[in-house]
Amino acid sequence: MNSTDYQVLQSAISWLQDGKRVALATVVQTWGSSPRPVGSWLAIREDGQVVGSVSGGCVEDDLIRRVQTEILTRTSPE
Repeated sequence: MNSTDYQVLQSAISWLQDGKRVALATVVQTWGSSPRPVGSWLAIREDGQVVGSVSGGCVEDDLIRRVQTEILTRTSPE
């Protein structure tokens, strides 16, 4: 585990302990040119604060928006 992984997990744990809703995104497969390797993490807090990176740029911005509106608004896990 590298320092970025540790930072992502520590932030997610801290946010959860503070009662915040959190989603963790993980790169599970890549093809072609990819800015982040398999295993990269991004923690997304319900208010849009993030730590880590899975892509960068507009792809990551879209992921954050979708997680906020479609995942973190659910009342139970799926």
